[in-house]
Amino acid sequence: MAEISSQERDYLPGMGKHYLLPLYEMVHRVSGLGAVHQEMVVVAGIRDGHRVLDVGCGTGNLLRSTGKRHPHAELTGVDPDLKMLARAERKLRRAGLTARLDRGFAQELAFPDASFDRVFSSLMLHHLDTSSKDEMLAEVRRVLRPDGLLVLADAVLHDHGREHLKDNVGDAVAKRIAAAGFTVEPTRLRKLRMFGEVGIEVARVH
Repeated sequence: MAEISSQERDYLPGMGKHYLLPLYEMVHRVSGLGAVHQEMVVVAGIRDGHRVLDVGCGTGNLLRSTGKRHPHAELTGVDPDLKMLARAERKLRRAGLTARLDRGFAQELAFPDASFDRVFSSLMLHHLDTSSKDEMLAEVRRVLRPDGLLVLADAVLHDHGREHLKDNVGDAVAKRIAAAGFTVEPTRLRKLRMFGEVGIEVARVH
């Protein structure tokens, strides 16, 4: 586990409340999110030696899927929740995988410019407010190499009558990513077994 950021921020835990953390793995299994993670890893086109960052890595499910398929990639995960990171560390160790796990915030990634080939983010963007979403995407753009790729999955919401949902309604996520300096492929929509629909965005640095 690496250094804790000196600047504290408020954040929403993965299940909304810290005491719900034990339910996290069950929700991951019953929702079918594992299949979404597998698709994200495939479309990322990872090669041996690639440096891969998972922003909001939670308990490490996407990192584990990546490492199993690409054992020669260099894996890094960032999350603000130390309890999540502790679970991720145990999970990856049991799987025989190695990853750097840092406590940190998506809006201030503690990595040099152009230091990653691929960046993942899974069901994290909707946890951020509007300005934090833009800060996160600017940071991802900064740490990606010129030929880098962002693969981001997030919930797709369809309630047009609720103002606070508009950032995730329709193609708003893809437009936000494009505005941050990416060329975005058409959204891949995938229905989960539970909890609705997920959009997978694949975006190249331009």
